[in-house]
Amino acid sequence: MTSAPGVADPSAADVTVWRVLGAPLLPPTGTGPLAGLSVAVKDLIALEGFVVGAGNPARLAGSAPETTTAAAPAALLAAGASVAGIARTDEFAYSLAGTNAHYGTPPNPRAPGRISGGSSSGSASAVSLGQADVGLGTDTGGSIRVPAAYQGLYGIRTSHGAVSVEGLLPLAPSFDTVGWLTRDAATLAAVGEVLLPETAGALAGAFTVMSMPPELLALAEPGIGEAIREFVSAPELPPAATDPFPVEELPGWLAAFQTVQGFEAWQQHGAWIETHPDSLGADVSGRFATASRITAEQAEAARDVLRSARQRIRAFVGGGLLVLPSASSVAPLLTEVAQSSALGGSTIDAVRRATMQLTCIAGIAGLPALSLPLVTPGGLPCGVSIVGPVHRDLDLLRLACRLSPR
Repeated sequence: MTSAPGVADPSAADVTVWRVLGAPLLPPTGTGPLAGLSVAVKDLIALEGFVVGAGNPARLAGSAPETTTAAAPAALLAAGASVAGIARTDEFAYSLAGTNAHYGTPPNPRAPGRISGGSSSGSASAVSLGQADVGLGTDTGGSIRVPAAYQGLYGIRTSHGAVSVEGLLPLAPSFDTVGWLTRDAATLAAVGEVLLPETAGALAGAFTVMSMPPELLALAEPGIGEAIREFVSAPELPPAATDPFPVEELPGWLAAFQTVQGFEAWQQHGAWIETHPDSLGADVSGRFATASRITAEQAEAARDVLRSARQRIRAFVGGGLLVLPSASSVAPLLTEVAQSSALGGSTIDAVRRATMQLTCIAGIAGLPALSLPLVTPGGLPCGVSIVGPVHRDLDLLRLACRLSPR
């Protein structure tokens, strides 16, 4: 693990990356294995004395400072880490792009001129820029895995319920999880050793098989599939399985996922949005408008679909690993996104739909998903996602260390 140098002058911080930056913002509360590491905390996670702004100026202006620090950053502080600052997010975490309409798009230093990915956008860019060692964020539909893939970072979405969401502003509680991003596997694993319990699953021995369904690779750009096929030749991975994944079910599963996500998002934030009707950027506003029309009956029917899908996905993974792309494409160009937005957002919406067909799999099943950085034949960062059995998060992180370059 190597510590980031940080920003010499917090007043000169990039406002697309940081909402507030300190030197540090919060010092460690104890000593331990994370001593010397700095953390960028997503602006959805409570820090005592600071407001949760959720990527929205009106929400920031109208909210009171938090009286306690959320469970996850509190554990990191107790283990010796410091909080460098509060990092930007897409509004209410309801996006995968990182293109906040109010504060701008954080830079992507690994792919200049391309979007950062979100919604843990500022946390990812802070780590990628070397201004923090750990980007603490959330993952509901891919908000850790997508910026990790776009920016060549390591990231993990944890098993549902494995890390406390106490102090987290929710988007969709059925799918919300805590996750984090780093520049190396050792730091990713060190954070996991602090935040994750050593469960019975972590003592279950080696992963049995590895499934890399070609049907899922085909949902991503060819260069990403090529990078992943080369990756799976690593001797640290278990033997390959050949069972076909029910990819024909994915459109229906994604529709059910988005129905429940939207219904829950409106339950959480609809009352506030109705009293602040002009406060959201166009893309997030459109998603909430759609969410507002979802009925309780539609949500319950979607939950029935998801209960069946959850069982099927968990049965498919079994005691092994499911390998698939972390995102369907490399990071889109900023110019493409700007042109798309001027025409109603068709390009970025298409990218989001394609990526969420892949990312929703772990979310539906409540499984941990590790994202490891790869490079396409064209030299752009991309990611491979390794989904494992529930609560074997620590085993996935230890596998990441064995797979990472030394």
